[in-house]
Formats: sequence, structure tokens, C-alpha cells
Amino acid sequence: MMTIVLLPGMDGTDTLYDPLRKASGGYCKLIVASYPVDQVLDYATLETVARCYLPVDEDYILLGESFSGPIAISIAASHPPGLLGLILCASFASNPKPWLAHFRHVLPYLPLAAAPAAALNYFLLGKFSTLELRELLVKALATVLPKVLKARMRCVLLIDNRHKLASIKVPVHYLYARQDRLVPFSAYTDIYDYLPATLLHEFDAPHFLLQTKATEVAALIGDLLPTLKRLNLQNQE
Repeated sequence: MMTIVLLPGMDGTDTLYDPLRKASGGYCKLIVASYPVDQVLDYATLETVARCYLPVDEDYILLGESFSGPIAISIAASHPPGLLGLILCASFASNPKPWLAHFRHVLPYLPLAAAPAAALNYFLLGKFSTLELRELLVKALATVLPKVLKARMRCVLLIDNRHKLASIKVPVHYLYARQDRLVPFSAYTDIYDYLPATLLHEFDAPHFLLQTKATEVAALIGDLLPTLKRLNLQNQE
């Protein structure tokens, strides 16, 4: 059974991944990293936390969702033992909306705790919203301190890990959600410009691709496994 290490979105919890865990349970073991919910940490420190979840005695696939894409890229670029492939889901290597960087000084004053559920639902789920997913979203965000979420937003505005992409030696796959209202298609083309070997897979899905298309994503990963294993054996010869 193949292991998938999933680095989560901005909430940094494992609350939102039961759909993927159920969909892939037959052939994959899903390990979801968890980031501290009450500590303000930068990307470099969160990468240290994420590395604690990497297997030491087995092969695995690294899956970086949204906020965690830059962390997954940095880890893959360091060639950790056992890594067979990198999957980036609705994610980015650098700030996906550069113009927002000008507003980073306003972040401490945003009333995140008062953000209407309807707005979150619009940007993250859109027409794919269900009561179950809305409840999971509220549960995930309720566990994280607002100051932590604001700090992670600032991290996104300032990050640029594009220079690390060329150092990645394993296959890279990008999962693009065509209905994503947060991360535009240019986030993929930005990565492709630095790593043209990146393969694109498109889904009719919102930003919460792993939650709304869990069965399709699990099937894709299942299809990728034989090739990733074969390439790994070839590299060892």
C-alpha cells in the first residue's frame, strides 16, 4: 500500500480530508500533516513541522494542497529519501495574486472571526457546496486562532519558491480546479515556466478540489502509482 503525505491548506488541520481518505483507502495510506493552531510560524518553520510527517522507511507521494504548495516544493527540491512524486493541488510556488502584496500591512486589522460563512462558501466551495462540507469548513477554521490565519495569509503574499522548482527530480503533477475563485490558472503556468515537465490535470471543481472531487483524485493517484514506481526502479538501476 502506497503512502501519501498530504500537507494541508491554510487551516493546517486534518479536518477536511475524510472524503479523500475514504476514497483512497483501498490502496493508499493517507498521512495528513498538522500545523500548530495557536502559533504564528513562517513557511520555513512550518516546513520543519511538515518534515516530521515524512516516512523514514518507505516510499511515498507528497501532496501539497493550496497554502502548503511552497512547503511541498521546498521539500521535494531537497531530494528526501523515499519520495516518488510531487502533486500540487490548487496551489502555487509564489503569490498567486501579486497585486495583493500591497495590502499585506492591512492583514492584522482584518476581522476574520466575523467573516460571513457565505463568503467562505462562495470562494472555497461555490456551486459544489454541501451541508457536510460547510460544517467541515467551519469546524476546521474554528480551531485556528485568527492571528495564525492572518500570519499565513501574509506568508502567501510574500512567498516565492519558484527558484527551487528546477531542483526537483521526481515527477510533478498539478491538479487544477477550473472553478477555483482563489488560485488562478496562472499559478500553474508560473510553475510550468520554471519546470516544464509539470503535468496538468484539470477538474471541474472549486478551490476545495480534494474535498469535492475526492473519488476522481483518488482514481488519478491510483493510475499514477505504477508509473511512479517504475520510474523509481529505473532511477535506482
